[in-house]
Amino acid sequence: MYRVKKRLEVSAAHQLKLDYPSKCTQLHGHNWIIDVYLESETLDSNGMVLDFTKIKELVKDKLDHKILNDVLDFNPTAENIAYWICSQFPCCYRVDVQESENNVASYIKDQK
Repeated sequence: MYRVKKRLEVSAAHQLKLDYPSKCTQLHGHNWIIDVYLESETLDSNGMVLDFTKIKELVKDKLDHKILNDVLDFNPTAENIAYWICSQFPCCYRVDVQESENNVASYIKDQK
């Protein structure tokens, strides 16, 4: 099994829709650290699981310096963002989204 990890830093703002009072319902920004984990039993014709540039194009280029509520059609929590990123790549098995230091959400695909 081949595995790769791509780390991205994304500067973006979001405003959460919550059913309780929170300062996070106001528009605010983060410097997100996103780790995308991919795996494959085989390599493509170039000897890669997936070109790191493709990961950047699908994640950073869509989210960086954006208001996430404007580009995503769901409540942009770190958990939902992790799930969305993982769903962009068939060979993705995990995504970690660090919203701020000590605050990380992960989505790990069920491998059954």
